[in-house]
Amino acid sequence: MRLPAKNAILLFLAALIWGTAFVAQSVGMDYVGPFTFNACRYVIGSAVLFPLILLRKRRTGGTLISRDDLRAGMACGFFLAVASNLQQAGIMTTDVGKAGFLTAMYIVIVPVLHFFLTRRSSLRLWISAAIAAAGLYFLSISGSWTLETGDILLILCAFVFSLHILCIDHFSGTSDGVTVSCLQFLTAAVLSWAGALLTETVLWDTIRQAGPAILYAGVFSCGVAYTLQIIGQKGADPGPASLILSLESVVSVAAGFLFLGQALTARELLGCALMFTAIVLVQLPEKK
Repeated sequence: MRLPAKNAILLFLAALIWGTAFVAQSVGMDYVGPFTFNACRYVIGSAVLFPLILLRKRRTGGTLISRDDLRAGMACGFFLAVASNLQQAGIMTTDVGKAGFLTAMYIVIVPVLHFFLTRRSSLRLWISAAIAAAGLYFLSISGSWTLETGDILLILCAFVFSLHILCIDHFSGTSDGVTVSCLQFLTAAVLSWAGALLTETVLWDTIRQAGPAILYAGVFSCGVAYTLQIIGQKGADPGPASLILSLESVVSVAAGFLFLGQALTARELLGCALMFTAIVLVQLPEKK
């Protein structure tokens, strides 16, 4: 159940990047629609990784893209496109704290889905997920709770992100992580462009205004962080992996304190403490 140190570090780095990239996602929505934002950043993400794939294949030889890589990239890309566009649309109508809480609820959904698929789980994982969910609540929700359209979109987003995590787990043993990451971005870019052209007005001027936010999300959130996720999940249990990835919510609060001067309340500090407790608990060595 416990993740190897290398996998845990890679997944934490992914959460670290996603937590800071949340600001870029919010800023970009001031200029372009959700489909356009995601379409642009996934094109950039695939463009960042493609030269690396060419360089690696030139050194090692063999097929540029295997059949397993193609299947994995298309499947993961489908779930990524659906989840990220639901998230971007939900951010438009929901406050940031509630959005962070609802999106990260995959920490509870993943163990449930994994149990029904494999009939394997552990009491410690369930306890850790419950502690983390409580921590996310204290970290993100401070006022009254009312269910809005954006909330429903973000709940659906959390469910689809859970399927994305399980999809990566399914293909991680038979495919190359960097190649799959590039192919999933290409797939997500095609689907997002289709949505943008059908439902949004795509203008170069607005894309240029959102350029810095799109560039940051494309290079770091996509090209770097999602690749770290795929490599970090290789051979790892998806339950503990999802708990570490959920630290993006803690990072986003810390980034607000460090870079925006947003003070942490006692409630938010309690939420951070519960989140870290859950991560430490799930990473403790199994009792022999």
